[in-house]
Amino acid sequence: MDFKALMSREIAKSQPSKDTSTSSSSSNNKAYVKRADLEAERLAKYQAEQEAIAAAKEERAQKKRKLEEEEATRNAAREEKRKRLAEESRKRREEEAEREERARRKRLGLPERPSSETPTGTSSADGTPLPEDEDIPDDELVSKLRELSEPVTLFGESHKQRVRRYRRLTAAAKSREASSTPQPGGLTSADLPIPTTLILVPEKEMKVPALPPKDDKAREYLYRQLASYFTMVLREWAAALANRPESVRQSFQGKAAFNAMLQARENMRPLFRNFEKSDLKDDLLKPIVEIVHAAQERRYVDANDGYLRLSIGKAAWPIGVTQVGIHARSAREKINEGTGESQAHIMSDEATRKMLQSIKRCLSFAQTRWPPEDQLQLMG
Repeated sequence: MDFKALMSREIAKSQPSKDTSTSSSSSNNKAYVKRADLEAERLAKYQAEQEAIAAAKEERAQKKRKLEEEEATRNAAREEKRKRLAEESRKRREEEAEREERARRKRLGLPERPSSETPTGTSSADGTPLPEDEDIPDDELVSKLRELSEPVTLFGESHKQRVRRYRRLTAAAKSREASSTPQPGGLTSADLPIPTTLILVPEKEMKVPALPPKDDKAREYLYRQLASYFTMVLREWAAALANRPESVRQSFQGKAAFNAMLQARENMRPLFRNFEKSDLKDDLLKPIVEIVHAAQERRYVDANDGYLRLSIGKAAWPIGVTQVGIHARSAREKINEGTGESQAHIMSDEATRKMLQSIKRCLSFAQTRWPPEDQLQLMG
């Protein structure tokens, strides 16, 4: 073989072709890019990202504004409904208070409330003219208000509103005079342990019957007797505590006894309000009359039995084993399901429970203040 030809062929193999060199040179040219082109491309991409972020933010802001407007609309509708319901509730309360005031005035024999008189806080029809017989000249009205030590004119007050204010003040004064009706012994309502509009009866007329009467007038007198008896017991209780030695009054037991008396007096206020309204239910009135009747006869054990029947009743109480294993006993139905008289429902009411406890405390004091002749009638 020719050495020269062999070397030429090998050299030709080692040298790249023209096409290869051309493509490689073009690829080498594309590998180099200008810095300005890169910066422009980066700025364009950044600008596009910022515009997308701003668009998304604006879209979220619009959605938020829309939700806030819808929420504000719902809140406005809810507030308007609440105001409307509150106004209706206020009107119902005022009508109920007006009816109770008329009933109280009728019960006490007071004159009817003038038609132009409007309770405090009501929106009376201010455009309605006053009747001629109820209108008061301005000079006379000013002098009357000054006699009552009241401001002549309030801010923004018209003549009609001033007349109505004067009517309210005079009606309140008459009501206070009626509530300060002298009671037996020269006392007034404010001097009693529990102020009441009832006219109390003397001690010799406090004896209540064994059963409450059916007649309305007789029941009103019965309410006066009950109020008189509990007032006498509370007054004697307070006097007995006040007559103790100073060392006993300042002791822990002495202060506890005084606080018990105050608590009993406060808890019996709803009972006196029921006496005034003559609306005490029969299921409470009959046992209370029985308790007071027995206490007045100094049969305190019988009175305590009446209190226990009233407070506990004849309900079945779950004492002992009521269920063994997985099967319930037949007696358990009598515990869970009771009828009318067998359920102890009186003590479920908090105010009634406190009232009955106060009556029991009055009985405990009464047996020490007026002890029975038979020692077997003393409560334990």
